[in-house]
Amino acid sequence: MLPAFAPDEIRIDQPTREARLKWVMVVDRDLNPGLIANAVGCLAAAVGHAVPTLLGPGGEDAVGEFHPGLPWTGCSVLAADREKVAAVRAKAITRIGVHVVDMPEPAQTSRVYQDYLDTLAKSDGLRYYAISLVGPRNAVDKLVGGLKLLG
Repeated sequence: MLPAFAPDEIRIDQPTREARLKWVMVVDRDLNPGLIANAVGCLAAAVGHAVPTLLGPGGEDAVGEFHPGLPWTGCSVLAADREKVAAVRAKAITRIGVHVVDMPEPAQTSRVYQDYLDTLAKSDGLRYYAISLVGPRNAVDKLVGGLKLLG
């Protein structure tokens, strides 16, 4: 079951640290900035689709232009080496209530989505460029404890 917020838990008037669920991404810090940006964007799209209660309402600015909603919970992007990204993923997929989205290397090297799926089906040892975790704050904190923000 995917993590989600109940309607009464969506509190856009409170600090993100008060939210029951936490959203983080962990990226391979040794990737070039273009691959990092692509991975983060793709993971965000997948998470936003799977867990829409992370997104807040949109709003108008002073001149009446509308700005679509953004994640009201925030999302920390953390850095790790390749081995740590894989280790966090391996632990996270065993945790009940933690939603994991990953960006394995073939996702960025395949130019045709079916080729990506075919490569996945034949792969028994993937390199992960990035992962995204959404789950209970304490569980996510334990999985990513000690990691620093990407900088």
